Amino acid sequence: MVSSDTARNVVGILGNIISLFLFLSPVPTFVHIWKKRAVEQYSPTPYLATLLNCMVWVLYGLPMVHPKSLLVITINGSGTAIEILYIILFIIYSDKKKRVKVLLIVLVELIFIAGLAILVLTLAHTTKKRSIIVGFICICFNIMMYASPLSVMKLVITTNSVEYMPFFLSLASFANSLTWSTYALILFDPFILIPNGLGSLLALAQLALYAVYYKSTKREIAAREGKAELGLSQVVVNGDSKKPHTASLNASSASGIK
Repeated sequence: MVSSDTARNVVGILGNIISLFLFLSPVPTFVHIWKKRAVEQYSPTPYLATLLNCMVWVLYGLPMVHPKSLLVITINGSGTAIEILYIILFIIYSDKKKRVKVLLIVLVELIFIAGLAILVLTLAHTTKKRSIIVGFICICFNIMMYASPLSVMKLVITTNSVEYMPFFLSLASFANSLTWSTYALILFDPFILIPNGLGSLLALAQLALYAVYYKSTKREIAAREGKAELGLSQVVVNGDSKKPHTASLNASSASGIK
């Protein structure tokens, strides 16, 4: 029979793989930024928020805070490194005003994490107390991150279209949240379970919206493309119909000159 530790490790490794996929999902955006040599209208907020979230979870996973959480450290350590790379690219290709703003936010985040680590490690003298303090902060940050798609869900309901809510990203978010919820249930960890359980429900709601509005979105896109083709054909027809008229005017002008 498989032990709970083995099962938890297997689920945790699967969670690491899925989470890594999610962390790497913005790569096309930054390839575009790198090619354009400009951040254009892209916002650094998601990457700054994810960086802070990952750093807090790394602190939570430390042996002196919450023992037996190596897989929490590995994925959030990887996420921290990836988000730092994204932010460096953002800083390089931003204008001076944005660059200073991003640097200040990163500095504040680093000061916050350092201050939190010092206070927790010096004032809380047991791993249980440390886990509770850092765990509650992790829950708050994770809930804020999982709540961010609510604006997209509102857009879907308002427009009756899932055009701007990528299906595979929603599916990956659901798989990721469900995997980490399972991980938290094997050796009960409420601080991982609560935000990921909520994340599972929000991702499931996104998938439900996708099922409801998928057909109407297809019809809307097809109608839009049909109108575009019709408009193009009218331009071509009008262009062709003007040619004989222009030719007759030219002929009349020519005969008048003679």
